[in-house]
Amino acid sequence: MTLKVLVSDKLAESAVETFRSNGIDVSFEPQLGKDKSALAEAIGEFDGLAIRSGTKVTSKLLESAGRLRVIGRAGIGVDNIDVSAASMNGILVMNTPFGNSITTAEHTIAMMMALARQIPEASHSVHGGNWEKSRFMGMELFGKTLGVIGCGNVGAPVCRRAIGLGMKVVGCDPFLSAQKARELGIEKVELVELLRRSDIVTLHLPLIEKTRRILNANSLAIAKRGVRIVNCARGGLVDEAALADAIRSGHVAGAAVDVFDREPPEGSPLIGLPGVVATPHLGASTTEAQEKVAIQVAEQMSDFLLRGAISNAVNMPSISAEESPLLMPWIALAEHLGSFVGQMTDEPIRAVNLLYNGAVASMNTAALNASATVGLLRHAIAEVSMVSAQMMAKDRGISISTTTQSKSGVFDAYVKLTVVTKLRERSIAGTVFSDGKPRFIQIKGINIDAEIEPNMLYTTHGDVPGIVGALGTILGKRDINIANFTLGRTAAKSEAIALLSVDEPVNAEVAGELKDTGLFLQVRPLQFRTASIGLR
Repeated sequence: MTLKVLVSDKLAESAVETFRSNGIDVSFEPQLGKDKSALAEAIGEFDGLAIRSGTKVTSKLLESAGRLRVIGRAGIGVDNIDVSAASMNGILVMNTPFGNSITTAEHTIAMMMALARQIPEASHSVHGGNWEKSRFMGMELFGKTLGVIGCGNVGAPVCRRAIGLGMKVVGCDPFLSAQKARELGIEKVELVELLRRSDIVTLHLPLIEKTRRILNANSLAIAKRGVRIVNCARGGLVDEAALADAIRSGHVAGAAVDVFDREPPEGSPLIGLPGVVATPHLGASTTEAQEKVAIQVAEQMSDFLLRGAISNAVNMPSISAEESPLLMPWIALAEHLGSFVGQMTDEPIRAVNLLYNGAVASMNTAALNASATVGLLRHAIAEVSMVSAQMMAKDRGISISTTTQSKSGVFDAYVKLTVVTKLRERSIAGTVFSDGKPRFIQIKGINIDAEIEPNMLYTTHGDVPGIVGALGTILGKRDINIANFTLGRTAAKSEAIALLSVDEPVNAEVAGELKDTGLFLQVRPLQFRTASIGLR
């Protein structure tokens, strides 16, 4: 089937050319981003959707997107996408966080200078035939303190440029390490201290519940009197009514705003207010930035659709095209480990730990965690995918943790999965041999060596004579051929296990007949699908 991508917003022509050069059928229909019903009618025939900020991807729209596998946002913000709904539907959401970071940082600096020197008002005055030199007394930026809330892709280059202007910079960001702060040449502080010390405050945050209205009446009251506010990040980070009140009272000297709660900002209390510099969401609006993000989103979506590579996903760990060939056998193993435990565990799972030992510990363990979670949940939730798995696990109260170790034992690398329920702990370990085939190497602490096949049978029993005979006799009587047979035990005459590969599934009736022999403590038919990337 031909891969098809819909571009429903105005992207640079280079995006369309990139898709086509990769052999992907692309429909460039930017008018659909403004027509909800037409978009819903069209979306069902596409594997990918490439957008900017104009298209609103809602849960209702996704109900019509039965074929959709990936949404690519040309830009950093994904607040126009219902990421949770996409995740629950197994749809990857990508953005392009680096393509417009410099452009947005430059716009922030330009807005800051325009605000400090009252350039828009002065220009308007001159064009009106006035020469009011004494009216527009500005503020010098040199030596002033800039408070940067959010020191990531845009905030970091803002810090560097402000330091180049001779400003002192303080930053507030929970993900900013002490080393990164030193590299940037800034001081890391908490939000309250930043507000109290800063002459100018600039925001560079995503809009999430934790950051919504981060600047409000209370936080603005804490800020230094005469502070200036710059927001080129997201509407909704600032309480517009509270900011307008603070400007009117004189506590805030002015604001430079590129983004609003509602765009266009009809009815915003900031529009028409003296001391406010406003631009129409121009942060990423340069020819260079739009070209970069258009090409980047098309390349990312093409790499995913054609090769399974995942870059800049907001709802799944990234997997580069380079690491994909090495990682895929381990992804398959992780899913099989989760699948084994998921089929063996009847009571609610409370916690899961994945131990990565040896070479695998330096691989993309986040992707492996996602794959293991898919296997764990698949037999209870058919529609689970690597995109939705960890969200579904969280919704069910399952905590997932990771441990890494340097090489120990006879294997260069292995993965051990342990689940905890109210009643027990259960563990299984596996590795990938040089032939690329995943194998189980330990169950319940008992060493084994078993290739993983689509249909298997697992039993626990005492280490007594007659086990092999009973399995062979009953399965043979039902014409079920045994392809491989692995036995393991803790010690002679103690607990033992058997893991069989069979050519067809063992049904409940056959399992019951084995159990009725009285030889087996547990008989469990197992099925393992051929693991893939695990997306929709």
